[in-house]
Amino acid sequence: MAHTNTMPMGPWKITVYDQRHFQGRRMEFTACCQNIMECGFENIRSLKVECGAWVGYEHSSFNGQQFILEKGDYPCFESYMGSNSYRIERMISFRPICCANHKDSRMTVYENENMSGRQFELCDDYPSLQGMGWMHNEVGSMHVQCGAFVCYQFPGYRGYQYIMECDCHNGEYKCYRDYGTHSQTPQIQSIRRIQH
Repeated sequence: MAHTNTMPMGPWKITVYDQRHFQGRRMEFTACCQNIMECGFENIRSLKVECGAWVGYEHSSFNGQQFILEKGDYPCFESYMGSNSYRIERMISFRPICCANHKDSRMTVYENENMSGRQFELCDDYPSLQGMGWMHNEVGSMHVQCGAFVCYQFPGYRGYQYIMECDCHNGEYKCYRDYGTHSQTPQIQSIRRIQH
C-alpha cells in the first residue's frame, strides 16, 4: 500500500533526532516521511511521539520491519523495538496511523487464508492467542472492522510486529503476505489494540 504526503490533516506530531537520547539534528513531522535520508538524516536514532500513533519502517517507502510508535519518548533503538528479538538499528520511513481508536477496535482472525476456517473475534488485548483458546501458532487471514491492531510473532508482544488497520486493504488481510513486506510466516501469537 502506498502512502503519500496528501494524507488528511490529523492530530499527529513526531519529532525525530539523528542521535541517541534526543541529541543532534532534529525535525518535526505532522505527516508521512517516505525517506528520512532525503531530509539530510542518515538514520533516526531517537524520537518523541507527541500526538497520534505512528508506524516506523526499517527501509524507505514504508518497507521492511515495522515498529509501532505510540505517544511517548524513545531515546534509542531498543526503546521502540520493545522486546523484539530481531536487532534492527535502522528506521528510514514512518507514517501516522489514521484509524487508531483503542476503545472501538474490532477484528476477526481466521484459521485459513481468504477469511475461511475457524474464526475468532477480537476487541481487546491478547498477550497469548493460545491462552484465549486459539489452538494454532498461526493466523491464516484477518479482517479489521474498526480501529488498528499490532500483531506479534510470539506471545507476550514479542518478535516481528505487523500493523493491521481498518483503512488498509479495506481491513482485509487475505494471507500472511499481506501482513507486511518482511512477513515470511503466518505465525502470530499475540495481538493488542493500538492506542491513540
